[in-house]
Amino acid sequence: MSSKSAGASLLPELFRFGIYKSNQGRMVRQFTFFAVVILAAFGCITLANGPLMQSVKGVQVGVPFAAWIFCCWVAFRIVNFPRFADFLVSVESELEKVTWPSRQEVLQATVVVLCTMFFLGLFLFLIDLIWTWLFSVIGFTEYSVKT
Repeated sequence: MSSKSAGASLLPELFRFGIYKSNQGRMVRQFTFFAVVILAAFGCITLANGPLMQSVKGVQVGVPFAAWIFCCWVAFRIVNFPRFADFLVSVESELEKVTWPSRQEVLQATVVVLCTMFFLGLFLFLIDLIWTWLFSVIGFTEYSVKT
């Protein structure tokens, strides 16, 4: 399949009603769909509260709602576009191969990170105090020690 024919098949795909490989990659496709729909909703809310703020109430609500419905349809069709759907199916199959850490491992790693950050912050604070004291002793800063 050439890139020219792949791009040309996108427009007819937007007007289909079927679901491509409906039993494969379901979770990833659903999450992708909902992410696009939520992003479109934020865009439509911004449209209603921005450029259409001074419009008639029907236009201020109707145009963003119609745009959101259109975006929902496009999102549904995009996740069922064969090339993209095959990609999402392969993403889900790769995610099933991942070894996820247990709750205990996550807690241990979190404690290690928090302790490391605390002691690093304490160390940098002490180094800052030492340098501030040293610079004040040699008169490098305006907060010099009076002798």
